[in-house]
Amino acid sequence: MTPPGRPESKYRSAQREGAPVSATGNIDALLELKQVEIAYGGIQAVKGIDLHVNKGELVCLIGTNGAGKTTTLKGITGLQPVRRGAIHYAGENVTGRPSFELVRRGLAMVPEGRGMFGALTIEENLAMGAYIRNDRPAIKEDIEHLFDLFPRLKERRRQTAGTLSGGEQQMLAMARALMSKPKLLLLDEPSMGLAPLMVQKVFETVLKVAREGVTILLIEQNAKLALEVSSRGYVMESGTITLSGDARTLLHDPAVRAAYLGEGA
Repeated sequence: MTPPGRPESKYRSAQREGAPVSATGNIDALLELKQVEIAYGGIQAVKGIDLHVNKGELVCLIGTNGAGKTTTLKGITGLQPVRRGAIHYAGENVTGRPSFELVRRGLAMVPEGRGMFGALTIEENLAMGAYIRNDRPAIKEDIEHLFDLFPRLKERRRQTAGTLSGGEQQMLAMARALMSKPKLLLLDEPSMGLAPLMVQKVFETVLKVAREGVTILLIEQNAKLALEVSSRGYVMESGTITLSGDARTLLHDPAVRAAYLGEGA
């Protein structure tokens, strides 16, 4: 797999002209976390992290279970209060904003576990993803475009989501999120619980979505695949960012290889 470029897409509106300047003056930054701390009661799960995702990038945040990755996403999406620090999205401070407001602003998340409506068909699940929209002809057009992007779903378009395999459900979850026409897509552990062959297919799908022009922050335990498809990466341990940089450099970093790829440093 190779990291995507930055093609224009029907899912990403033009953002360069008149783009808002971020909190740090980086005109390319779509998402920035500055010294973000998140706690559950007396337990500090995220300990003052800095992170940014530029427009058009596919960036991964890797780490073991319990490192604080999902908590970070919950802070970004307003599902968990941020104790200190700030989250900027599209040049605005959105710290603590409710999730429904962020979706309307173009920030969508595919949660761990996928959250399918099992009794609804694939087509009905996709329609649910467009609940913030009222452009019916465009919604139908986007559904057909997503069926071209996800041919496995097209073959099963009238099948209920609860009867799909785990990998097919993951594809449906991504397609449903794309129906909100996001500028930024957050993916939480898309390979969780999948067979190796289906993991490969899901990551190929992530690359397809990125090539459509959608900016992606990928949260993942499978460090090798995550770094292979990403342009940049962050390594999280015990609530802190311990390493960051070019994904290829991290993939060959001795400490990363020892900790996540089972190789000696």
